[in-house]
Amino acid sequence: MSYAQRKEISGNRTLAIIMVLVIQFALGYAIVTGLAYNVFKKAAEDLKTFNVEEQPPPPEKPPPPPKDMPKVPPPPMVPPSIVRIQAPTPPIQTVTTPVIPPIAPPVMAPPKPPPPPQPRQSQARSLTGSLQGLFSTDDYPPSALDNNEQGTVSVTLTIGPSGRVTGCSASGSASATLKSTTCRIVQARARFSPAQDANGNPISSTYSQNITWRIAE
Repeated sequence: MSYAQRKEISGNRTLAIIMVLVIQFALGYAIVTGLAYNVFKKAAEDLKTFNVEEQPPPPEKPPPPPKDMPKVPPPPMVPPSIVRIQAPTPPIQTVTTPVIPPIAPPVMAPPKPPPPPQPRQSQARSLTGSLQGLFSTDDYPPSALDNNEQGTVSVTLTIGPSGRVTGCSASGSASATLKSTTCRIVQARARFSPAQDANGNPISSTYSQNITWRIAE
């Protein structure tokens, strides 16, 4: 083998070694870069989920007792002095009881005397007023008108306990027709309050009045 061949072989070996080193370096760099990325990613995740808990500070130790302190005895107990306070005398309240006057009993009014008895009615009293008012021009008898009969009739009536006319007697200057007509009308229309005895009981009595007959012109 010649020197030129040996030099060429040596150059090729050196180039091959360099290529192998470059490939190994590339592989190593890729591996290291991938591992570093995974490690960094895991570390970042751990940082995200890791809670840092602060440790509480340790309790403070009490200070040591002073050394060589003289022992001072406690002060003697002196009981408090008793102070007597005189309570003020309560004021005396005078209660005045009002004097209630005695209640006078009600004065009872004397009972009213009974009403006096009504006066005894000794005569019968007409309840229809004057007997003349019981007559009208329509009551004039036709025969008396035809004969121009006029005059005054004096009637005496008998009034029974019931107040009704039970009897009639007529007198005077008038004709018999006017007398009978007068008694008939009075007995039918007149009403009376009867007379009374001493005990107030109704009794029969008489009543007298004049009735005048006049023909209207």
